[in-house]
Amino acid sequence: MFIVYSLLFIVMAKIEKFEDLEIWNKSREICFDIEVLFETTNLGKRYSLKDQMDRSSGSIMDNIAEGFERGGNREFINFLSYSKGSSGELKSQLYRALDKKLISQTEFDTIAPKIELVKNKIGAFMKYLNTTDIKGIKFNNKP
Repeated sequence: MFIVYSLLFIVMAKIEKFEDLEIWNKSREICFDIEVLFETTNLGKRYSLKDQMDRSSGSIMDNIAEGFERGGNREFINFLSYSKGSSGELKSQLYRALDKKLISQTEFDTIAPKIELVKNKIGAFMKYLNTTDIKGIKFNNKP
């Protein structure tokens, strides 16, 4: 019942800006969590890995925003694909930080599930956009 209600709520919710998207907000939280790691662990001293993680975490939320602003489903799905890929990249980098003992297992276990959740939600949203008759705001006045 909860799943049906959740899906119904998603369909009924009006999305007017990318900030209304749950996947963008969850991605923003991950970006903040990664920044906290930079400030509180030895990861902050490893410039190249820190830089890669900063870019991949930002890429998740930035590509969601850019794709949304394109105004059409095809382009949006393409940018969501980039976000999903960046999610995998960030999770791999998190493993590297763990293996190098730059972060603790607890820190890893706190952030990795959030990344996995966002990756799965992006995939589900892509699937929805591929099957919906709604094609995006730039097509509203076109046959």
